[in-house]
Amino acid sequence: MQQSTSIDPVLRDFDQLADSVQVRLPVVKALLGVSGATVWRLVKSKKLSTYKLTERTTTFNVGELKKFLALKASV
Repeated sequence: MQQSTSIDPVLRDFDQLADSVQVRLPVVKALLGVSGATVWRLVKSKKLSTYKLTERTTTFNVGELKKFLALKASV
């Protein structure tokens, strides 16, 4: 049985997303290549910000993620 290896369109086209777009935790984990626990550690240390879409839905801003990635790349 062959496994599907398609790339999430949000990840594939991340650079073209508007800075105002919000994404959810699975996208952030895949984008940074880290676990959910690591993402939450980054939030707790104020390196990443979150936004509440609903009471149970947390999102991350694409523009802020792009800045975070740029800073990470320059280190």
